[in-house]
Amino acid sequence: MKAIFKWLKKPIMLWAGVLGGVVATAIFLVVFTKGVAMTNTQEFCVSCHSMTHPYEEYKKSFHFKNTVGIQAGCPDCHVPNDYPDKLIAKVLAYKDVLHEILGTIDSKEQFEEHRLDMAKRVWAKMENRESRECRNCHDFEDMLMDEQGRRARRKHQEAQKDGGHCIQCHKGVVHEMPKGVDF
Repeated sequence: MKAIFKWLKKPIMLWAGVLGGVVATAIFLVVFTKGVAMTNTQEFCVSCHSMTHPYEEYKKSFHFKNTVGIQAGCPDCHVPNDYPDKLIAKVLAYKDVLHEILGTIDSKEQFEEHRLDMAKRVWAKMENRESRECRNCHDFEDMLMDEQGRRARRKHQEAQKDGGHCIQCHKGVVHEMPKGVDF
């Protein structure tokens, strides 16, 4: 037993251990990063049966198909770009997996039953983040205010001046408004 400890104390073993730790950490980070990237795709989001209902609504929106050919997918709106918020969102997504397994929103009827609660959670998250995911693409400074309608121009200018942000006015842009919503 003493011979083993004596052997482990050799400098070469210390460096081998350090090198092994660095290699293991690098492998973990590559796998972890690939895993986060894989779960941050449109295909992954709609692979769950329960997401087929909101996906059909999304396909009818300008975020899916528009005159300029730019598409904002599920992760663009629902997953933060910045760390650690992105990782926190990924960890908290366990509830989505759980409800998929439990079959909580398997049918269109079940989805509609829970739509208002789900929408309120998403709106609250967007409100707390001041529509940061929206503002990754939409920026008051880049808007052609003169090209907008009179009301939109006035509202956008007011929001810009007052520090307003997207979700305060633009609920129901991509997905249908829930029944019973009260503003």
